[in-house]
Amino acid sequence: MSENLPQSILDAADITAVTQLILRERESRDLGRWNTMRDCFWPDSVVRITWFQGSGYDFVKGSIDMAKRGVLAKHRLAPVLVRLSGKRAVASLTAIIDIPADIKGIAAMLSAHARLLYRAENRDGVWRLFGFDAVYMRDELVPSIPGQVLSVNPAEVAAFRPAYRMLAYNLKLQGYDSDANLAGEDRPETARALMEEIHAWAGLAVPD
Repeated sequence: MSENLPQSILDAADITAVTQLILRERESRDLGRWNTMRDCFWPDSVVRITWFQGSGYDFVKGSIDMAKRGVLAKHRLAPVLVRLSGKRAVASLTAIIDIPADIKGIAAMLSAHARLLYRAENRDGVWRLFGFDAVYMRDELVPSIPGQVLSVNPAEVAAFRPAYRMLAYNLKLQGYDSDANLAGEDRPETARALMEEIHAWAGLAVPD
C-alpha cells in the first residue's frame, strides 16, 4: 500500500520515525532505560563526544558506568531538524546538558550548550542511529544555592577549550579525560569539517 502514497507522506513518516528515535535515545539516557537506549543504535555505530569515543553499544555501557559514579546528566532539548537522503538521514538539535557537580565542597550545576548531530540509517525497514556527535558552543558553572561563592582557579582550566571549558574541568574531577579536538564554535573550522563529514555520509550538501 505504501507505494501508492505520495512521497511527501512517506518522507513525513520517516522524519517522524527519526525524530522519535532521537528523542527516545536521549530520554532513555536521562532515565536510565539502558536496554531501550541500546536498541536505538546499530552495532557499527560511532559516538564521539567529550568523554567518549566508540560504538553506540559501548556508549551505553559507558553511560551505565557514569550513572553508577553518580554523574547524572539531564538534557534539555530543542526541536529536531531532520534531513532525509533515501535510507539515510542527518538530524540536528540544540541542547543544554545539565550535570550536578561538587566543586570543592560547593554544590553546583554545570550547563553545557551544544548542537547535537545524529546520523540515522534505515536497514530492512528499521531506523536506528549510526552516528552521534556534537558541536560545543559554551558552558557555565553556577552554585546550586544562591549566595554561595564558587571559585575556580583560572590555572586549573587554562588547558581546556573555551567551548567546553567547564565541562572538561568537571569531567576531569570525575576521573574522565576529554578530547581536546572536538568540534566547537571557538574553532569554526572544526564545526564546518564535522558538518561536511556527516552530510557527505548521507550524500547531502551542508546547508548554506
